[in-house]
Amino acid sequence: MDPIEQFRTERAAAIDGYGRDGDFQALSNQWREASMAKRYVYNFDWLGRPIIQYPQDILAMQELIWATRPDLVIETGIAHGGSVIMSASLLAMLDMCHAIEAGVSFDPGRSKRKVIGIDIDIRAHNRAAIESHPMASRIQMFEGSSIDPDIVAQVRQASVGYSRVMVCLDSMHTHAHVLAELEAYAPMVTAGCYCVVFDTLVEDMPAGFFDDRPWDVGDNPKTAVHEYLKSHPEFEIDRSVQNKLMVTVAPDGFLKRL
Repeated sequence: MDPIEQFRTERAAAIDGYGRDGDFQALSNQWREASMAKRYVYNFDWLGRPIIQYPQDILAMQELIWATRPDLVIETGIAHGGSVIMSASLLAMLDMCHAIEAGVSFDPGRSKRKVIGIDIDIRAHNRAAIESHPMASRIQMFEGSSIDPDIVAQVRQASVGYSRVMVCLDSMHTHAHVLAELEAYAPMVTAGCYCVVFDTLVEDMPAGFFDDRPWDVGDNPKTAVHEYLKSHPEFEIDRSVQNKLMVTVAPDGFLKRL
């Protein structure tokens, strides 16, 4: 066997084992709960902008974007802008790698790839920081509820002409809202690409853990995912991602379109 192929085979076997290792799972979940209580996910930046994610999930997004090569990423929830800037920078890396492989030059300020960000409230200082960022030319923002029919229609129109589409849902985390987002945006995902639903971990936390939020055990992104999948067999949960990470905000949230 080729040494690289052997390495990948051994790694895949280890990752599969993590998913069946109850002690490792319990230890990881214990650390995740403690870290959420200490607001650990608020500690990181991507290219200068706060990104409210675990480093493990940041790395997972890099791997998925590299593997699927999208030319459009749709994200609900913008906050400080770290996530849309990360996606834009990863698309810029795809542009650069394509140019190197093809032996052609390219204008780094112009790209056929794009990130669409949607948020109900894009605060002025965050908008200014995103619009002045070097990645701004790859980002288009819409302000309004992600499930407002007018916003959905505008996003669909802005998505015309793109052939490889990834979706990331990370706004309001109630069951009804996430289910409506899935109905609106998951159909835009290209076969072989992913719809990533963040903060499905709410279902696995103690009841009342997020006592200042309208979501809780029984009413959260994971319950929405499982409800959506009942009638959408074109998607499946790719548990190899969460098994690899062990600590993630998105257990059962990495949905691959078949």
